[in-house]
Order: sequence, then C-alpha cells, then structure tokens
Amino acid sequence: MSNFSKEDVEYLLTPKAIRATTARIYSMALGGETHFKVNEDKIDSCADYVMEVINENYPDLDIPFHSRWGHFKVGDIDREAKLNNKIAKLDPLEQARVKLDLVITSVLLDAGAGPGWKYKEGQTEFSRSEGLAVASFHMFMNGVFSKSGSLSADGEAMKKFSTIELEEGFQVTADNPLVGTQGRVALISKLGETVVSNKDIFPGGRPGNIIDSLIDKHGKDFEVSDILNAVLLGLGPIWPGRIMAGDTNLGDVWPYSPFGELNKDGVICFHKLSQWLTYSLVTPMQEAGLNLTGAEKLTGLAEYRNGGLFLDFGVIELRDKNLITLFHKPSSELIVEWRALTVQLLDRVGTLVQKKLNKSPSDFPLAKVLEGGTWWAGR
Repeated sequence: MSNFSKEDVEYLLTPKAIRATTARIYSMALGGETHFKVNEDKIDSCADYVMEVINENYPDLDIPFHSRWGHFKVGDIDREAKLNNKIAKLDPLEQARVKLDLVITSVLLDAGAGPGWKYKEGQTEFSRSEGLAVASFHMFMNGVFSKSGSLSADGEAMKKFSTIELEEGFQVTADNPLVGTQGRVALISKLGETVVSNKDIFPGGRPGNIIDSLIDKHGKDFEVSDILNAVLLGLGPIWPGRIMAGDTNLGDVWPYSPFGELNKDGVICFHKLSQWLTYSLVTPMQEAGLNLTGAEKLTGLAEYRNGGLFLDFGVIELRDKNLITLFHKPSSELIVEWRALTVQLLDRVGTLVQKKLNKSPSDFPLAKVLEGGTWWAGR
C-alpha cells in the first residue's frame, strides 16, 4: 500500500514542494543538525561574484533561460540557425515540435560523460555537457531518432535505439570512452515506450507533441509550471529505481532518514533535470506564439556546478572535513543535504542579484540568474 495519497503526489510534483522540503534541511543546517555548516555572512560576496560573471557574459542583460539551447552555441557556432534554415518553410507549431523533439532527446542524453570523453566537430573538440549537446544535435540532424530519418523524433524509432547508434553518434571508442553508455541507450528506449503509451501528453507518440497536449488543456496562455507538471507526469516512467507512489514515479525525490518514514513529510524534492528540460522547452513554445508566464515560480537546479559555487565561496562547509575525501551515493544524507542547501542558496543569491539589478523576479527569474551567472561561476 502506498504511503502517498493522490493529493500528496500532486504536491510533491510542484516547485512549492521543492522549496518547502529543501527549506527544512536549510533550517536544520542553521541549527547544526546536518553535515554542512552554513555561513550566511558569505552569501552577499558570492552574489557579488555572480554579478561580475553576469556582467561579463551578458553586459546588456539580455539573458536567455538556462537551458540546453545555450550548449548548442558552444564554440561560437550557432547550430540552431542551421536547424532554423532547414525548417523555415514549416508552420510555427511544427517548427516548435521539431525543436522540442531535439531538446527532449538531447537533455535525456546528458549526464556525466567522464573525464576521458571528447566529441570532435571539424578540428574542434568539446567535452562534458557541451560535447554531449553537440553530439546529440548532429545525431538529431542525421535523423537517428526518426524511423523515416527526418528532423523529428518518434517513439517507434527510439524504442529500437541501439548501443551501436549511440557509440557511433558520440564517437565512442576504446580510446574515447563515454561513461554511462548503456544507461543512455536505456533512457532513449524507455522514452520511446513512454511517448507511445502516453497519448494524453504525447499525442501521436512524438515527444514534441507535448505542445499540442498543453494547448488542448490550457489554450495558448499558461504558466511554465504547467509545462513542468506535464514533463513530470509524462516522463516519470522513464526513470529507473525511483520512489513509486502507486502508479506514479516521483522522479527526483529522495528519502531523508532524519525525517522518518517514507511519506510526504519524509522526502526531499529537487526535480533538477525536469526543471532544466522545462526551461529548455519554453523558448520554442514562445516562438510558436504561446504566452508563458510564471517562470519565477520554478527553482534553481540542484546540481554540482551550482553546488560547487557555494563550497568554493565558503557559504557552506563540511563540519567533518574528512568526508570530502570519500565517495557518497546520490541517495546519501550528505548529497541530499548538499543539493537541498544549493536550492535554498540559489533563491537567496537570486534575490540579491535581482535587487542589485533593480529587477523583479518575473522580469529576471532564476532561470536567467543560472544562465548568466551561477552555472558559469560554479564548477
């Protein structure tokens, strides 16, 4: 029997739950009850540095959302322009579907690549997330995710996605090893199964058709959190080994033993990848004429570059310095705490940056603070 009611599940799949559950960890840290000490007096200097990075990266403050689209421009190459040229004759909604197909498959292929992997484009090599983005972009442009070889992704083709296709697309060899090859193949295959089986969110068995289901449900005016909800419900089944609440996979939600039993009050929510994907879906939808608001309701992303920023600036520090020499599983109390503190501190830095720029949260949401500053300032 599930420890989660229908109302619990609905709540845990919201930005409100992310802020509320991570705030409990933050309060515990201030009270000396976690692995980390929080030095709130250092938040302002951290925000000042983020401001410096923002002004260096975007002096005009014309900052896009933190999303996959920025990675497609690495090396000062506007790859999206090449895609735009190929789909220019399509109607705006179909152009959006193509771009959503691209970005959904690309985001799901993004995970730690390992220190030895590189992707070569011409005479230039890219690594990490940027390299993975470029590689997945070219795979999409080559029609790998479409059974017809077109600029699209469809469930039937993705269900049959193979290790050979991935290794060829990512230039994997014995001398260029990629971490997590099998996991990436499994995710794309599972994505194929999911979009085929969930016609309510992905009509026609195509990832990009999520825009059609959102328009059917909300019209052409809705909030960014509505996209997040569709992403969480639609893609939840693809994640392996996560907490199940009845038939719903809760995704990036983790138990925290000091909170007690595995129920609504015993878990911490992050939804990192789903929020990043949501931020990545916004621009193509806006280009198709949709009016999207409320981006400021989403949170910062609980990942290592943002988390590293706060360690580097001494905003947080381990109480037991020896713990930094050990490996810790994602489910460990220490990593859950680090991620929770990262979310809370991003809110605080974001508020300071908004005040320094004399911007409102709706004018300058966290998605812009991340892209302009924290992600580049971190490591």
